[in-house]
Amino acid sequence: MRFENLLAARTLKMHDNAIREILKVVSRPGMISLAGGIPAPESFPMGIMDELSARVIRKYGSGAFQYDLTEGFMPLREALSGHLAKKGIPASPEEIIIASGSQGFLDAVGKVLITPGDRVAVEAPTYLGALSAFTPYEPEYVRLDTDEDGVVPADLERVLACGGVKFVYLVPTFQNPTGRTIPLARRREIAGIIQRHDALLVEDDPYSDLRYRGEPLPPIKSFAPEHVMYVGTLSKVLAPGLRIGFAAAPRVIREWLVRVKQGTDLHTGTFSQALAAEYLSGGYLERHLPEILSIYRPRQEAMTAALADYFPRGMRWSRPEGGMFIWAEGPEDLDMEKVYKGAVGRNTAFVPGKYFYVDKGEGEATMRLNYTMAGEAEIRSAVRILGEEIAKAM
Repeated sequence: MRFENLLAARTLKMHDNAIREILKVVSRPGMISLAGGIPAPESFPMGIMDELSARVIRKYGSGAFQYDLTEGFMPLREALSGHLAKKGIPASPEEIIIASGSQGFLDAVGKVLITPGDRVAVEAPTYLGALSAFTPYEPEYVRLDTDEDGVVPADLERVLACGGVKFVYLVPTFQNPTGRTIPLARRREIAGIIQRHDALLVEDDPYSDLRYRGEPLPPIKSFAPEHVMYVGTLSKVLAPGLRIGFAAAPRVIREWLVRVKQGTDLHTGTFSQALAAEYLSGGYLERHLPEILSIYRPRQEAMTAALADYFPRGMRWSRPEGGMFIWAEGPEDLDMEKVYKGAVGRNTAFVPGKYFYVDKGEGEATMRLNYTMAGEAEIRSAVRILGEEIAKAM
């Protein structure tokens, strides 16, 4: 039977996630991977998992294993209300909804908001997972210019002034893939632009807790609460396998996201949510987060130092104060795909930056480097090899 004949037309827009395919290639023994955006297993709070599990069973009993509200496990929503308040986002437990990771929200946003041909504004470059989630619903992407401080407000103003943009998608803090963070004044400016044009912003915030230097910045939602859907996750500060994402969205959007989730999975796993609720309400996050930062901070510093030592002249890179990524760029005629092939042949991997752009041909000379999954010595060795391969390609 030709099962291909049964596929929906939208599958023509669906492609393998390039990074997931790269990770398959680089999973072989001996490979030093700077490719993934994966938390280090040693950052997981394994020492308290028995304690958390016992607390959950003692406190909630069989309720932790039962069907639950589509909107989310209420004790977790209560804990997240306090968590968001510390970030400057006032949201009652009833205003918060839970999904299976923040990726679950991105797919739901596409399903609820995008009609084929709708214009969706994204940064150049942007998070590949968002493109994977939105693309099956057949939007027309509108590119937003960026600089070292993230999205350029004047270009956002220009795009929204043209009209017809269904929503704007941004990762304002330690952006994936560039690591860039939008500074405070620009956040206020962006909030004003969004409000002035009565537009919707989807603010994706997976990385802001991973800050190694500098002061925390308030989310854009804190400046434009009625125009922003804020999406967060516990994958980077608890464990990604628990699949806990959360969102605070305007009421009408929130209600439709719940309807979509009812048809997708009824609700996120109750036991995972109960573990997350105890992790937050019991003060475990505050105690464990410094341990996570102590793992990642020296790895980022090792990468920054190695880049300065080994990358040839003509290369430049971001210098983020936190997150999981550094973005590097070379001369326009540099073919980073060629560099990738040479590096993989020497058991070293990264992600060519072109996959993070919606316009074909853009980003050919760029690369995303991750430092969370390798030790300092491995990072230094990998960057040395990359520097040699870049010099060859130049």
